[in-house]
Amino acid sequence: MAELATIARPYAEALFKAAGAAAAGLTGQMSVLAAVAGNEQLRQFADNPKVGDAQVFEVVNGAARTALDPKVSNLLTAVIENGRLSALPEIAAQFTALVNAQSGSSDAIVYSAFAIDDAALAEVVAALEKRFGRKLKARVEIDAELIGGIRVVVGDEVLDTSVKARLEQMKVALTA
Repeated sequence: MAELATIARPYAEALFKAAGAAAAGLTGQMSVLAAVAGNEQLRQFADNPKVGDAQVFEVVNGAARTALDPKVSNLLTAVIENGRLSALPEIAAQFTALVNAQSGSSDAIVYSAFAIDDAALAEVVAALEKRFGRKLKARVEIDAELIGGIRVVVGDEVLDTSVKARLEQMKVALTA
C-alpha cells in the first residue's frame, strides 16, 4: 500500500497546487472519480490494450455524471495516460487530506450501533472537536456489532467508547 501512496502523492500535490484557493471545491469531484475508478469492471476495461486513453477518459467522465473542472479533467487525463487509474482513489484521499490540512479540519467517521439524528450528531461533533482540537467533518456509519456507544476514527486516531470495547476490556482484565 505504501507504493500506491508514493505513486499518488505527486498527483495529489500537483492538483492541490494548481487549484490554489479553489481546492476545497474540487474534493467532491475527486471523491466521485475515486468511486468510479474503484470499480473493478472499469479497471479491467482500462487495462484492455485495445482500448485507447480517450475511450477510457470518456467512460470515466460519463460514469462520473458531473461536469469536471478543467484541472480535475487534466489530472484524470494524466492519470489515464500514465496507466495509474488504480491509484485514483488514493490520489483523492491524499488530495482531501491536503485540503483538510489547509483548512485545519479533519474527516471523522463515527461508527454507531444505531442511527444518530442531526441534533445528537451536532452535539457529538462539538464534543469531539474539543477532544481532538480541530474542526471535524463527520459522517456516520452503522455498525451493529458495537452493541451501543460509538467508535470514532479521525485519521490514525481512534476513540472507542462502544459497549463492545468495554466488554473486551473486561474480558482482558478477567483473564489476566
